[in-house]
Amino acid sequence: MAVRFLAEVPGHADTLARWHHATWGHLYTDWTLDVATEELLDHATRRSIPTTLVAMRGDVLLGSVSLVLEDAPELRDQGDAWMASLYVVPEARGQGLGVRLAKELVALAAQQQVERLWLFTPEHAPFYARLGWRPQGSAKLHGVPVHLMDIVPA
Repeated sequence: MAVRFLAEVPGHADTLARWHHATWGHLYTDWTLDVATEELLDHATRRSIPTTLVAMRGDVLLGSVSLVLEDAPELRDQGDAWMASLYVVPEARGQGLGVRLAKELVALAAQQQVERLWLFTPEHAPFYARLGWRPQGSAKLHGVPVHLMDIVPA
């Protein structure tokens, strides 16, 4: 399994957009499938913020995670860089892929000189806490309670 920049395999942007929108679209008011696709097509042009890492087994896409400046307009005053859209296909879950993607993204954030990295999660706070993320309160996105967490990339 390899972790690569989406910029190396830009043809997967449409698939990722469908996965991400199906999973998290309910948390955003104006985040349509078209907007998600545009964002990922933009990420596929760069290896710096905003960008996306993908997990691949050969030519098979298994998951992704993004490094963005803003993950939700409601939280724009909360942090200045965000880990977003950590996703692993259901058949590849439980094999450490999410851990690897999260760690690779934190390392990328350190390389990009991000001083403090944020995330929000409706349900996976214990997973992130095991990886060193610290709880920083809660918020609501489109009526859904989410945990806010941060980490200092090193």
